[in-house]
Amino acid sequence: MQLFLNATSPFARVARVAALHHGLADQLTLVWSDPWNQDPALLAAHPQLRIPVLVTGEGHAISESLLIAQYLEHIGSGPALVPADHSAAVLARASVAYGLMESAFNVVIARKYEGAAVADASVLGQRRLAALNRALALLENAPPALQEHLTLDVLCTAVALDYVRFRLPQLLPAQRYPQLHAWLAQALQQPHLHATRFGG
Repeated sequence: MQLFLNATSPFARVARVAALHHGLADQLTLVWSDPWNQDPALLAAHPQLRIPVLVTGEGHAISESLLIAQYLEHIGSGPALVPADHSAAVLARASVAYGLMESAFNVVIARKYEGAAVADASVLGQRRLAALNRALALLENAPPALQEHLTLDVLCTAVALDYVRFRLPQLLPAQRYPQLHAWLAQALQQPHLHATRFGG
């Protein structure tokens, strides 16, 4: 299998951690890619030209990190990222974290191409920042419990928070979000999250 990714995409990191969690590292070839430079190999694999993309052994190209994680759960080993006995709760918490990830990523991209002042002042910019701040406030009050085995809500929350800290640190001040900083420090001790850390 091939996984198209880059080192700073939170979505690619979710897919990569899922692969490691399910014991599939030896079956995975990492293809480092830059979708913003019209990477021809990535474009040949999937028309959306964004990462991550997983190309299976049979040649099927799967985009979107959560769809990739679902596929890897079917073919891999180890504990389920979405345990059957409390799947709704895990997915509900994961949806908040994934929304945070999307909001943060879109803030970063908009600021890169439009400039921070213009991007943040627009209607969409205000919606992005408001959604980001709501998610951070909710997670500060109720972060997912850290268990012996990694679950999808913990995975998405850790990657989302680490991405905000990496790209938008001014939006995650420790004095405002002390529980999240402490939670993240503990979550990143999980081996697969540690091994895939941004800038690592």
